[in-house]
Amino acid sequence: MSALTIQFHRGGVHLPQLGLWLDPHHRVAGPELAFVSHAHSDHTGAHREVILSAPTAHLMMARIGGQRVENILPFGEPREFAGGKIPFRLTLLPAGHILGSAMAFIETGGGTLLYTGDFKLRPGLAAEICEPRRADLLIMETTFGRPAYEFPPAEAVLREIVKFCRSALEQDETPVLFSYSLGKSQELLAGLGDAGLPLAVHESVETMTKIYEYFGRRFPKYERHDPAAVRGKVLICPPNTNAAAALRKQGNIRTAVVTGWALDRGCRFRYQVEAAFPLSDHAGFSDLIEMVKRVAPRKVFTLHGFAADFAQSVRELGFDAQALSEPEQFVLPFAGK
Repeated sequence: MSALTIQFHRGGVHLPQLGLWLDPHHRVAGPELAFVSHAHSDHTGAHREVILSAPTAHLMMARIGGQRVENILPFGEPREFAGGKIPFRLTLLPAGHILGSAMAFIETGGGTLLYTGDFKLRPGLAAEICEPRRADLLIMETTFGRPAYEFPPAEAVLREIVKFCRSALEQDETPVLFSYSLGKSQELLAGLGDAGLPLAVHESVETMTKIYEYFGRRFPKYERHDPAAVRGKVLICPPNTNAAAALRKQGNIRTAVVTGWALDRGCRFRYQVEAAFPLSDHAGFSDLIEMVKRVAPRKVFTLHGFAADFAQSVRELGFDAQALSEPEQFVLPFAGK
């Protein structure tokens, strides 16, 4: 078995020879290690021992609590591990997704591997800039792995969000921007900084933002949401909270969702909002292709989202590619007359 043998099991990537899991969905309780790329709930778990960045460690503690053995690595500094059958060296590289999000660059005697986790090549306002490296093998997330998902410039989207908020306030309506409490909400806060809008945030957004501030990120003035004093303010709130449900009952609000899925025609109706703005902390299709070109691997493995579709797109570029997280129907060239 090769040092970099890859298995996909229960939603996570397993490197059995190294005794290492990459973003496992299940709890890794035994002697093996779990690499946690970032603190979103679909990438964390109550593992016994983890490898992660310092911001991810703080955000995980705030979100899920618990005790664990933490191997906290600074970006760019390699660390040796020898818990499995084959020793390896792992370096964290910024992924550009949210604060502290990391890619794992793994080196063994058998070659190199880059695991991206969720990433974004486009520079953001609240996260580190993505820094990929060349590797023999590439395992990459492909959430938006179809050509239709090309995101407009963030500056243009933020201008439209500001226009939406000002229009609502002028009509004595409360503009409510639904966005996830970790990552998207901080990007929104930073993006609205020059607009001069009065900002309020849901308590879960405030908790995450305070950790961003602890690590040196700066935001415009904001206050915690007070249901009795929301009038005249822009409210940033997660979409699936009791506060969101209460706001909808109050009336006199104008709602919008901020998500990459806003590129889908039915997004407004799915979220039951008046507007949808395509601001994403994931790579769009062209950035996914660019990541493959920058890493220049001999083989690509795709994960999540449109994994099979994107693997086919990569094969059409001349790379060897395979979807890990879903079955594929391979397209063979037609040699007709």
